[in-house]
Amino acid sequence: MGSNSISAPNKKPHALCIPYPAQGHITPMLKLAKLLHHKGFHISFVNTEFNHNRLIKSRGPDALLGLPDFRFYAIPDGLPPSHPDATQDIPALCKYTPIHCLAPFSNLISRLNDSSASGVPPVTCIVSDGVMSFTLKAAEKFGIPEVLLWTTSACGVIAYMHYHKLVEQGYTPLQDMACVTNGYLDTKIDWVAGMKDMTLRDFPSFIRTTDPNDIMLNFLITETAALPRGRALIINTYDALEQDALDAISATQSNIYTVGPLHLMMNEIKDRNILSISSSLWKEEDGCVDWLDKKDPNSVVYVNFGSITVMTAKQLTEFAWGLANSKKHFLWIVRPDIIAGDTAMVPPEFLVETSERGMILSWCSQEQVLKHPAIGGFLTHNGWNSTIESIASGVPVICWPFFAEQQTNCKYSCVEWGIGMEINNNVKRDEVEELVRELMDGEKGMKLKKNAMEWKRKAEAAASPGGSSSKNLDRLVDEVLLAE
Repeated sequence: MGSNSISAPNKKPHALCIPYPAQGHITPMLKLAKLLHHKGFHISFVNTEFNHNRLIKSRGPDALLGLPDFRFYAIPDGLPPSHPDATQDIPALCKYTPIHCLAPFSNLISRLNDSSASGVPPVTCIVSDGVMSFTLKAAEKFGIPEVLLWTTSACGVIAYMHYHKLVEQGYTPLQDMACVTNGYLDTKIDWVAGMKDMTLRDFPSFIRTTDPNDIMLNFLITETAALPRGRALIINTYDALEQDALDAISATQSNIYTVGPLHLMMNEIKDRNILSISSSLWKEEDGCVDWLDKKDPNSVVYVNFGSITVMTAKQLTEFAWGLANSKKHFLWIVRPDIIAGDTAMVPPEFLVETSERGMILSWCSQEQVLKHPAIGGFLTHNGWNSTIESIASGVPVICWPFFAEQQTNCKYSCVEWGIGMEINNNVKRDEVEELVRELMDGEKGMKLKKNAMEWKRKAEAAASPGGSSSKNLDRLVDEVLLAE
């Protein structure tokens, strides 16, 4: 189905898109919404009021005006007030959004479906984040088909799908927290279809609890159990990258559509009005691209631990001196809230030492940075957006996973895809220095770069017209979203 092939505004299919309320989920959902708009859909995009206000603060008062056929709405999340410029508490979001968001979400559908009052076509499909499965109740109530976008890797999805078995077989909850450090996490798990050479350490980190009532552990069991209730599962990946995991998921969820890397799929959109709509909850600082333009190819290390990772002041200091001692040029994103409960401050002596070769910002346009020829390596937390953006840019990685399925992405980056090296969680400056030098200058770094470039080539092929992801998006539209 071609762009804007449905012309009459009141006859357009209408996709109601709702992401989980965190940056790493909003970004891919907005990209998918833009692609569906390009295919002729009217889009209603639903943020929580908290994030709606953050977007206006970071992007300006006109940020969410939208377009006549691409509109933004906000619903309450039921959480107590928190710092207006930091991601809300993730366990609290997981606990309260299913309780507090269903009624306002259903009310929004009712309002939109009253076309004479809303001025928009009735909702014809719901595109929900995979971990917002409470929306399926609304879909069932209104008789609207719903598809689920899981914003993780496919290997992350399959790992979460096995949480319930890890509980049933007694691997988690842990007997005590000593299990995190005493070698217990090295226990081999060789019975998960589609995953090779796994240990408990490689599973998403929410199994690292002693509490059988742990919010996150039980939340993921509930959310993966809801997968078959969606009409389709959408994943921001491409077939060549994760075929084994995709085959394993398809045993229980046959309607899988891989439509990634989503940021490469965006290349087919030429409408500047749509492209100008942004999802960044932090104000992006300018200047880094001009700075990178003055650097040699493959000479700069990009450092960014994403939107949620927090660390201690000591860890921040170790990273700082490791970067300084490597003598490499670096672009480092240091969010104001990256130190838990405190303002992030790098040592003043570090700033003096690296003034000629370092740039520190609080946020940037990561896609722009990663595709810049000056970037030679990426020190990352291995969130899925960062990982697939790195892969699609041919940039090898040093992995410092923080939580969730970042541990799984790290394992795959280092072992399955051959594009990365892992750094110890208890970070030391000497190790940072050594790994940065190896990544940028060493023999292993050259091999990782070569592998990354090969995965980049395959990513570009998948996202190009006629590629697997491009075809899958068309199939998703025709077989599911427009199906009677």
